Amino acid sequence: MAKVQYFGTGRRKSSVARVRLLPGNGKITVNKRDLEEYFGVGYETQKREVRRP
Repeated sequence: MAKVQYFGTGRRKSSVARVRLLPGNGKITVNKRDLEEYFGVGYETQKREVRRP
C-alpha cells in the first residue's frame, strides 16, 4: 500500500510555516510536542482551530 503524504508551505513577510500531513492514528504534533502540551491550558480556541477539518 502506498503511503500518501501531503506537504505545504506558507510565507508572510520573513516568516515561514511548514506542514506535513501523514496517515496515522490522529495524534497531532507541533514542534515535536503533543498538541495539549504545546498550547497548554486556556487556549481552547486555538486547539479547536487546529482540529477543524
